[in-house]
Amino acid sequence: MFDPMRIDLTQAPRTISFENPTGAAGMGGTVAGGRKGAPFRMIEPGERVTLADIEGPGTVRHVWCTVPPMRPDHLRALVLEVHYDGHDEPSVSVPLPDFFGAVHGRPVPYASALQSTQEGRGYNSWIPMPFRQHLRVELVNASPRPVQLYYQIDLTLGPVPADAGVLHASFRRENPTVLRRDFTIADGFRGPGRFVGCNVGVRVFHEPAWFAWYGEGEVKMYLDGESHPTWCGTGLEDYVGTAYGMGAHQTPYQGAPLVRRDPQAGRPNPDLVSFYRWHLPDPIVFERSLRVTIQQIGAVMVPPGDEHLRDEVDAAGVVAGTGWTHVGGSTVEWFAIAERVDDYCATAFVALEQVQGVVPVDVAAAVADVGRADYERPSAFEVGVTG
Repeated sequence: MFDPMRIDLTQAPRTISFENPTGAAGMGGTVAGGRKGAPFRMIEPGERVTLADIEGPGTVRHVWCTVPPMRPDHLRALVLEVHYDGHDEPSVSVPLPDFFGAVHGRPVPYASALQSTQEGRGYNSWIPMPFRQHLRVELVNASPRPVQLYYQIDLTLGPVPADAGVLHASFRRENPTVLRRDFTIADGFRGPGRFVGCNVGVRVFHEPAWFAWYGEGEVKMYLDGESHPTWCGTGLEDYVGTAYGMGAHQTPYQGAPLVRRDPQAGRPNPDLVSFYRWHLPDPIVFERSLRVTIQQIGAVMVPPGDEHLRDEVDAAGVVAGTGWTHVGGSTVEWFAIAERVDDYCATAFVALEQVQGVVPVDVAAAVADVGRADYERPSAFEVGVTG
């Protein structure tokens, strides 16, 4: 992706932080005689702070930030927005942790080709963000607590390739999803463009209890107004590149950083899951429009002697696929896949030829039902408001 041996003097390096808020050359670290006078600032509840406001052309190469560990609902109430070329509508509007792959307000150690949450505390994005005229980056603190923010935006000023798309990112959540209506990961983007990838979160519902697995749903990509998708996967964990269930794991292009369950509950499914997929070696380009969805389908395995469970599933009218399969095994007598509902959220990253707006984050919807479970404990680094 990057050529570390190339010397391109048309790309002038700049960095923006509280130590150099304008990114001007030769102006970093001037506060307090250059002895770390302004590494952070407090962002008050309800405050909107400008992190970058700079003329182009240029490309953001790397974004790093950190905030103190805090309650999941407070962390997710921090919203990152990006405006390009003087547009009033944001082209990026995503909860801060979700932009960096920390879903459900629960950062865990994570590293992929484009993002990392180092030690669960240092948020990094390496997704290129070209801008041709102007860039404005803002952070909104919609939480009820003051937040200490450190950040750094590393960019270059210089020509942007004619075929470089502009990064757009949108956040969606359905809590709960609707039976038989696939959850939408991405939609409403006007091409030409490229689907860079996504982070997806699932808050798994444990009722009905006859589900042994939640992730049979297929990811589908509808290109340029298709009624049936060109790109159709075979299941949730298959889209992530694993199989037969999914534990926590990470690779450069796909993985599941968070798989959290109550250690005492003894349930077959986890409580919270996050996964990511980057379409870098396998580009997904579109000319006019893009819609990406994932089904909510699970697996039902009926043990011998529990045939009444099959009757319950049939009575609910949720059997999907080709119906029941008689397994006749020592632990499973009957198998079927079945429609279900869960709580899904997703951040979609899309490169577009033309700058356009996305729907701003609905903070109340984003933070609903993401509070800590009884078995979850605050970070040892957490200060201030806990719980």
